[in-house]
Amino acid sequence: MRLIVFAIVLAFPVLDLYATVRFARWSGVPVWVWLALSTLAGLVLLRNERLAFRARTVAALHGEQSVLRGLLDSGRKVLAGMLLLLPGVISDVLALMLLALPIITGGKFATETAGRARGNAIDGDYQRLE
Repeated sequence: MRLIVFAIVLAFPVLDLYATVRFARWSGVPVWVWLALSTLAGLVLLRNERLAFRARTVAALHGEQSVLRGLLDSGRKVLAGMLLLLPGVISDVLALMLLALPIITGGKFATETAGRARGNAIDGDYQRLE
């Protein structure tokens, strides 16, 4: 079983590069242009997601956004960025499909925020007994 998984992991980049060469020959665009553009897009996506993740985490801690939604969205974008870094058209198409997935909010399994409760806070006084 391990050998089969290992063969698939090794065969995917080779088949992806073969598909890229065939696609570049069919479209007339040089292979290095496809590889350079996808690598650049992956680097830009990862860089922007690194900055956006901080903002989403702070928003979740302040109670403005769900923690799970921020993690799911960031994980999706990081995985898409890694797929864009891989050389090949098939991995680029997989990355674009991953980026096109909508994030469903609300519904039956709605998550709560990680921060303080805004509307239903309970105020009170305390005193220390000695």
